[in-house]
Amino acid sequence: MIFSPLLSALQKASRSVEEPLGLVRLIIGVFALLGTLIAIIVGVITDPRMLELVGALWAVYGLVVGVTSGVLEPAIEGFFQLMANVGLMRAGGGYSGIETLATRGHPQAAAEAYAERAQKPAERVEATLRRAALLAGTLTQPETAAVEVEGLRSHPPSGRDDFRVGLALVNLYDHHLDDPGRAMTELRRLIDRYPTASGARRLRAALSALKSQRFHGTQPSA
Repeated sequence: MIFSPLLSALQKASRSVEEPLGLVRLIIGVFALLGTLIAIIVGVITDPRMLELVGALWAVYGLVVGVTSGVLEPAIEGFFQLMANVGLMRAGGGYSGIETLATRGHPQAAAEAYAERAQKPAERVEATLRRAALLAGTLTQPETAAVEVEGLRSHPPSGRDDFRVGLALVNLYDHHLDDPGRAMTELRRLIDRYPTASGARRLRAALSALKSQRFHGTQPSA
């Protein structure tokens, strides 16, 4: 299952996965240090206002470290989700009404409502992914869910949506269809296509864990 390898990979990511953006943090840190020394020297000798530059330099460094190390991933994802929700509200409402149908014991009606919303181009990816989650879960139709999610690629989505579609397929193949081979293929595709994307390090760790589980018979830690 993908969730157990992901959990194990996250716990070991700092030790077992090479950080491709580490060089960026190092370079920015060197520039920040040099800039600090220059600003202090100039500030003490000529213009005290140069000392204000020190705080700005390290603020930029902190931002770069946060972005490249994944510390800010939750905040960034939250921001994008907020923007998506605002867009849905402007387009005619979010999905709370459909979610209420599902939680009150009407998952089939909720799935049909998502299908209707998916007819709108602006909501096609989001509504289809939500419908797929219902089909694969409560409605126990993971094969149908996989077909519909794969169908999203008939009209290639944007980069971020393509990434989400790939993650949904990984989950369906591994967690619902017991097909780790296809899950690994999809993980490789995502890693190759988005090598520097937010979360790419965790995808590499998940792929490594799935390989270990499949080819060596090791059980990932819970």
